Amino acid sequence: MGFIKGVFAVLRDTTWPDRRQRWRDFISVLEYTAFFTLAIYIFDKLLSLGVTDLLNRF
Repeated sequence: MGFIKGVFAVLRDTTWPDRRQRWRDFISVLEYTAFFTLAIYIFDKLLSLGVTDLLNRF
């Protein structure tokens, strides 16, 4: 039972973000996701064009 009591003590002592900070964090996650999705897409297109061009030469 000491473990469960300790868990609740940690949860009670934790500072949780307010509504505005939660939205800011959510928007940040969306921005990072969009950036890396775009970067991976561009890298994939460049790589596939390079491989296609290399195969067409032979």
